[in-house]
Amino acid sequence: MKILEVENLRVSFPVVGGVFARKIAEVCAVDGVSFDLEKGEVLGLVGESGCGKSTVGRAIVNILRAMVYGVEVSGKILYHHPSGVVDLASLSRSKMRPYRTDLQMIFQDPYSSLNPRMTVGQIVEEPLRIHNKASAKERKERVGWLLEKVGLTAEQGTRYPHEFSGGQRQRIGIARALATNPKIVIADEPVSALDVSIQAQVINLMQDLQDEFALSYIFIAHDLSVVRHISRRIAVMYLGHIVEIGPGEQIYKNPQHPYSRALLSAVPRPDPDAARDHRIQLTGDIPNPVHKPSGCPFRTRCPIARPSCADQLPPLELKEGRWVACPWV
Repeated sequence: MKILEVENLRVSFPVVGGVFARKIAEVCAVDGVSFDLEKGEVLGLVGESGCGKSTVGRAIVNILRAMVYGVEVSGKILYHHPSGVVDLASLSRSKMRPYRTDLQMIFQDPYSSLNPRMTVGQIVEEPLRIHNKASAKERKERVGWLLEKVGLTAEQGTRYPHEFSGGQRQRIGIARALATNPKIVIADEPVSALDVSIQAQVINLMQDLQDEFALSYIFIAHDLSVVRHISRRIAVMYLGHIVEIGPGEQIYKNPQHPYSRALLSAVPRPDPDAARDHRIQLTGDIPNPVHKPSGCPFRTRCPIARPSCADQLPPLELKEGRWVACPWV
């Protein structure tokens, strides 16, 4: 059963310049992205830095307008709430508030996403204080329970974020995200700032919590080995577009889009005795997002590009069990 549908999402950021800081151009960070999320599913969203992954996540939880003045968000983000389907993209800050308990976000940097002036207990309690009508005693009990769920202790709630390691801070961020019993969690590169050994602990924790709380994840990352471990489906993004989406194992073992092939060929293999795969070297530079190429956004770096690729944006077509935006594969 679908819990979220994103239809033709487009996000543009203004570029200002001149003495009066007027808008002189715009960057279309997300351009016509569409996908859906099933209840209890983990969807991995991958791509190189600057492709628009994090912007998609922030658009879903509807915080972009509060973060950037002049940002333009269009398209539909349909959340299947028990009371009916609601378009989150069209909601104002006040009208979005009742749905914030159902959609939470785990941020990338565990060092800057926690308020250093608040204790860990206050950080985890804040969503409860804003959205929940529970008493102070009930909130305190839930904070202690949440901290224990993520591998900390209730007594550590009196300490401040600077007293914890990076992995422990990310656990605190996870506890804060789970405070309001969300249905959907957007995990924005939650382990990229952590050591490899700590990454495994956090990923395993997230999987255990998903089973216990019946969560649906959108897992944003650029580390494909991590995405493969946790995601049932994978969507590959390039320059604001989804170029391939389908079952994770299929895409990982046999990518179809030329960009997906190049991205996966760069994944390091941990077995030194295994045959070394041929790494695909892309030519050219990443296009300026202010002046994107016409037609297929990948055509300037694509090894199989044809002259007709400049004419129009290729639609996603079903090929071998997954959707691919390339007519030549």
